[in-house]
Amino acid sequence: MAGSSAAVWPAHHASCRPHHQPSSSSSQARRLLPLPPRRGGASLAMPRATLAAAATATVAPAVVRTASEEAVYEVVLRQAALVREGRGRVAREGPGPGAGAARRPRPRRWAEEKEEEGLRGWGLLGDAYDRCGEVCAEYAKTFYLGTQLMTPERRKAVWAIYVWCRRTDELVDGPNANYITPTALDRWEKRLEDLFEGRPYDMYDAALSDTVSKFPVDIQPFKDMIEGMRLDLWKSRYRTFDELYLYCYYVAGTVGLMTVPVMGIAPDSKASTESVYNAALALGIANQLTNILRDVGEDARRGRIYLPLDELAQAGLTEDDIFRGKVTDKWRRFMKGQIQRARLFFDEAEKGVAHLDSASRWPVLASLWLYRQILDAIEANDYNNFTKRAYVGKAKKLLSLPVAYARAAVGS
Repeated sequence: MAGSSAAVWPAHHASCRPHHQPSSSSSQARRLLPLPPRRGGASLAMPRATLAAAATATVAPAVVRTASEEAVYEVVLRQAALVREGRGRVAREGPGPGAGAARRPRPRRWAEEKEEEGLRGWGLLGDAYDRCGEVCAEYAKTFYLGTQLMTPERRKAVWAIYVWCRRTDELVDGPNANYITPTALDRWEKRLEDLFEGRPYDMYDAALSDTVSKFPVDIQPFKDMIEGMRLDLWKSRYRTFDELYLYCYYVAGTVGLMTVPVMGIAPDSKASTESVYNAALALGIANQLTNILRDVGEDARRGRIYLPLDELAQAGLTEDDIFRGKVTDKWRRFMKGQIQRARLFFDEAEKGVAHLDSASRWPVLASLWLYRQILDAIEANDYNNFTKRAYVGKAKKLLSLPVAYARAAVGS
């Protein structure tokens, strides 16, 4: 797949109708952003018709949810309900160990069980978290730096989630990807279920098992990420954005739903819980679309196209144009539309950062800003994402960090 899902709040794939050539269908305004919440609290999302107008200069009279959107939003509602349940319990009973976690059977911690059994082959739980931190530091340096501002408990939990996502992604993108089968992914899902029940298989599982026992984290986004890996075993084309939207949720939007319960929502936030999760989902979609646009040439060399075929056709482009890898005026116009939409997702996601717990804002905002700059790099390469790699230089990264820190500090 294009890119890696193993970035916390950063994520994977998406696309939309070419903005220079709007469709006459009422679906022209669809899916520019994740759906706004249906109930409760202030919404972070702009009306989608307004966003569609900004992108296409045309406003559709009505917006109808697709089956993919409904499926994704049901997961958002489920996770938000867990968080609300935990908040309500804390309000009734007061804070305590694992404050904010939803009421559910709490499995015995892996480290405690191993100590009682006299089995220390994998080390103590603290060692498991430390190893997760080392992996995060090696592969996500900027984000790891930002996690140092979090409370120790949140910091360790984010590391554990990051490592699980990375391991899952490497099943289909890593060195042993050619040997991965649907049966292997089924076993990985069973292993996930076991660790949620307090039966981890190794030290990395142990860290995540402990994390989900202390925070209101739902298993469904984790299962859905595995479903995205299943798609990568057999699917290399996406006919429409509706198909691609669901894939983007699977491999990237899920990350936001996994991590918001750990990062926490600011106590003084007036936004609804669903709105904050929608912003996290928007960031996942934005990052995945950025990965797609950055990796068009790389994916094509592997026989894959992660761009909606109907949108390519509307732009006057074919699969052969992708495989030939020639930058034309048609390609530039198409890419401008794709980049514009990705930026709309980033803009929507950025609104949600201010509603996170203050200690969690900087790593999320820094990651968002750095990833968004990849789109600038694609433009600077004259939209040649066939043979040129768009990346953000180290100097730009370093300049972005203090600015993101200052913005996160004021919560705007």
